[in-house]
Amino acid sequence: MKRTITVIAAGAALALGLTACGSGSSSEGSGAAAGDIKLGMSVSTLNNPYFVQLRKGAEDEAKKQGVALTVTDAQNDASQQVNQIQNFASQSMKAIIINPVDSDAAGPAVKAAERSKIPVIAVDRVVNGATVAQTVASDNVAGGKLAAQELAKQMGEKGKVAVLQGVPGTSASRDRGQGFTEGIKAYPDIQVVAQQPADFDRTKGLDVMTNLVQSNPGITGVFAENDEMALGAIKALGAKAGKEVKIVGFDGTPDGLKAIEAGTLNASIAQQPQLLGQQAVQGAVKAAKGEKIEATVAVPVKAVNKDNVAEFAGS
Repeated sequence: MKRTITVIAAGAALALGLTACGSGSSSEGSGAAAGDIKLGMSVSTLNNPYFVQLRKGAEDEAKKQGVALTVTDAQNDASQQVNQIQNFASQSMKAIIINPVDSDAAGPAVKAAERSKIPVIAVDRVVNGATVAQTVASDNVAGGKLAAQELAKQMGEKGKVAVLQGVPGTSASRDRGQGFTEGIKAYPDIQVVAQQPADFDRTKGLDVMTNLVQSNPGITGVFAENDEMALGAIKALGAKAGKEVKIVGFDGTPDGLKAIEAGTLNASIAQQPQLLGQQAVQGAVKAAKGEKIEATVAVPVKAVNKDNVAEFAGS
């Protein structure tokens, strides 16, 4: 509750036009329009290869479009992200892109930007309690269902499953979990015996999986809501990973694809983070120019396993 009040208070401060610091890197295009359109982008964390790819897609598109893009790392701190959005507003950014740390906590800051007539684009995760100009995201519910189907196939449609959940409060974790829960219901001989957050983090995935195996020694399947946690689970399971215990991740990161090639990760639901970043910048530029944009842009996902991993690893 104390943290929530802090976040809301910071959002209110933005509405009053106060300033705050938010460190970040700037990527500026050389085109004539670069000085006219400045964009701010707050990423939930850059301590994750997936979001590094998302940033790359955004920066590449900014250069292509000839606009200035400043990217900040919220370091998975919702309060810090509010400060970064506040700072962008004080710098008169023409549009802001937010990849929320927490979908609910982002609302007050986005509302304040909206009152300042600055359009906001949400990328990869939704913003709750505020209106954004556009949401660019994968269909995480559909991806969760696809993960359930892939894991069931790998497990022979029977066994006991543990679920490694992402950061509580994020729409990505909620939607992937919802899709998986709905999808796994089609397989009555598969039982979900444990669910625990590991915050989309590889080290936490290792720790949580180690504990879950000790308390549930009969686990034969794992769904990790991102590849980083899946890679942590692989380390915890050792020689059992991919063989006695089937593992499905989510994101299709380079390290995840390598694990599929090695046979320790059975499958991943591949997203296209660079495309997400690219399309977020495209939407932000149009919004900054006052052009009409679609409320939602859906980027497709696809199951990757040993049969088709070469197609993704070479991309």
